[in-house]
Amino acid sequence: RIFVLGIGFFTLCFLMTSLGGQFSAKRLGDSPFTIRTEVMGALESRGVLRRMSDMLEMLMKRMDILARLENSTDFHKGDEARFPLDRFQPAAGLMERIQAIAQNVSDIAIKVDQILRNSLLNGKGVEGRRDQCEVPRDPKYPDCAGKVEWMRARWTSDPCYAFFGVDGTECSFLIYLSEVEWFCPPLPWRNRTAALPSPPPLPRVQAAFQSDLARLLELIGTGKESLSFMKKRIRHLAQQWLRAARRLEQKLKGQQRDQKHILIHIGFLTEESGDVFSPRVLKGGPLGEMVQWADILAALFLLGHSLRVTVSLKELQSHLGVPPGRGNCPLTSPLPFDLIYTDYHGLQQMKQHMGLSFKKYRCRVRVIDTFGTEPAYNHEEYATLRGYRTNWGYWNLQPTQFMTMFPHTPDNSFMGFVSEELNKTERQFIKSNKVSSMAVVYGKEASIWKGKDKFLAILNKYMEIHGTVYYETQRPPEVPAFVKNHGLLPQHEFQQLLRKAKLFIGFGFPYEGPAPLEAIANGCVFLQARFNPPHSSFNHEFFRGKPTSREASLAGGDRVSSQHPYAEDFIGKPHVWTVDYNNSEEFEAAIKTIMRTQVDPYLPYEYTCEGMLERIHAYIQHQDFCTTSSPPLPPKAKSPAMQSPPSPLALSPNATHLVWSPSASQDPRAWPPVDSLQVWVSETRHACTETCRRRGLVCEPTFFRFLNRKEVFLQLSITCDSTEYEMNHLYPAVAENVHECYLQKEPLLFSCAGYNTKYRRLCPCRDYRKGQVALCRDCL
Repeated sequence: RIFVLGIGFFTLCFLMTSLGGQFSAKRLGDSPFTIRTEVMGALESRGVLRRMSDMLEMLMKRMDILARLENSTDFHKGDEARFPLDRFQPAAGLMERIQAIAQNVSDIAIKVDQILRNSLLNGKGVEGRRDQCEVPRDPKYPDCAGKVEWMRARWTSDPCYAFFGVDGTECSFLIYLSEVEWFCPPLPWRNRTAALPSPPPLPRVQAAFQSDLARLLELIGTGKESLSFMKKRIRHLAQQWLRAARRLEQKLKGQQRDQKHILIHIGFLTEESGDVFSPRVLKGGPLGEMVQWADILAALFLLGHSLRVTVSLKELQSHLGVPPGRGNCPLTSPLPFDLIYTDYHGLQQMKQHMGLSFKKYRCRVRVIDTFGTEPAYNHEEYATLRGYRTNWGYWNLQPTQFMTMFPHTPDNSFMGFVSEELNKTERQFIKSNKVSSMAVVYGKEASIWKGKDKFLAILNKYMEIHGTVYYETQRPPEVPAFVKNHGLLPQHEFQQLLRKAKLFIGFGFPYEGPAPLEAIANGCVFLQARFNPPHSSFNHEFFRGKPTSREASLAGGDRVSSQHPYAEDFIGKPHVWTVDYNNSEEFEAAIKTIMRTQVDPYLPYEYTCEGMLERIHAYIQHQDFCTTSSPPLPPKAKSPAMQSPPSPLALSPNATHLVWSPSASQDPRAWPPVDSLQVWVSETRHACTETCRRRGLVCEPTFFRFLNRKEVFLQLSITCDSTEYEMNHLYPAVAENVHECYLQKEPLLFSCAGYNTKYRRLCPCRDYRKGQVALCRDCL
């Protein structure tokens, strides 16, 4: 009985505590949705009171049963008779108290019932409307009925709906769908309570070049080896960054620049994405992505923009204003950032947690994408229909929102990174201290060395071979005994090794990393593997699933590819040698020639601090993906009275290509400037990338919209027996053997990449600044 009484007492305490919680949690004014919360709170409280009354009544019945059971047994016989009956007398008093409490609870329940009825009577005007709403039939909102139907079935699937006031009534669905989302028209009776118009935005602050990188290091934060690596890199290059910023400031000569509010979310470093990089920083793992992110942070900060840096999902949600729940609802307030720099992992996280706001604000996103995303893989419908769907594509962004490590394709924007520059004294010292018989192998992981014994033996005949392969206790067996392995070196020690070496040799992997540029900048010759057949997603596991068909440097179909296409195409001999490692004679002859060849340290301007600052400044100032450009002509027949405006293009003086007509008007906001445009027709086996490169130009995808019209074929003397609009990443193009011309139906599919032996493509080309392929001559 003591045990039962104890249970009863603690149950009573628990219920009273719960009741107190119910009332305290539902105080008037605690919620922005007061009426709903008041009513629901009363209903919940009344239910709790009734349950308390029932449980107390049941408790008293059970105690009464125990009392009768006690009187009908010989409970007090034997040893137990020694316990006096008055030991249990307090129980009778406790029962009386419980009876009194039960009566009080019953009275309270009746009073709550009365309060509830009064609340409903007082609020019947508003609640009447809330319960009598009908789904409007407005042709301007064709999805409204379907969305209401979805809300009826699924409004409890995400707590964010309740956060915005949805309570299961028809009116709450319509209020949400018209005021939080935008699928239904505003309710007329809500006009009085409509939110006041947003205050005008604050005046823009002008960006000023920064000089205190210590503030940036604080913004980056701590707690991860990867963050420590990036901060160490920024400190190491600090003086070069500051000098470059001063030079660019002079070059811009006081040009007005709005300060942008920028969020940098490094998704691959979040715990939710696995953060596989941080544990590998000290073990020789790939550091190219972290090198690039460190340089992006430094450039954005020095240009004077306001930054927020996140490497966790929780911080991302806080900065974006994500409502509580599972991510189905829009943001609680307008996005406070002009630009968001992230990666594919961060892009996925943003889509999961921003609801419909992701579609609204995705034009502000810039995706740091190492290998690039071609338009055919970016367009979701096209990629699904044509077999281009991969794990990393189908985002329907403007292709130039993707920013690459190297200028793989002009379809994406070239972001890049920086390599350390040398002054005259350092350059001279390197030249005089080079060891012509010393080679360093590109590859910090032992697996890269596997199966390379044959050409390592040839190289060992002429040069002393050094490696930087990571190991903890035992030297990796993949590294031959004649190789002098230094283990994983800090960056400055690795630089010193490169400054002594004559040759930096790649084994075919990793693809397109920053190390070859660092080696060339330190006076090494880079020897790399030629791939035959080219490596691509069609024949090599590494590229499988990546949103690109490019076969490294196979831009036109007539050249094989290599480990580092940029080094081959944009630098070349004498700094870069590309040979077939399976051909022993070619490989050995290259080594002999390299040993006799004298080269100076060389660094392309676009990989200097100033070059990167210049490029990012131009992107921020001129790239605007939130303002839609003119779409291609609709695929509808036009009457003679509806003639399209004359083409702004004209034949060049030698009649080989088209240029912007001097008489055509120019939009001063257009970027790149339209007078840099040249229109050429490709050969059947050439992509536009190769077509433009052969003329010393670069393909410019933003100019495709000026080519996508039938008049351009006529201006180029191309016969078109028929002209059709279709979705195809190779259009506009002509099938000459049948005189069929094709125009692009979907602007997101305009692409410099790709070719087909059936078509000759119309290619928009432009000039570029020396050493800065991303910018035209007048683009700064």
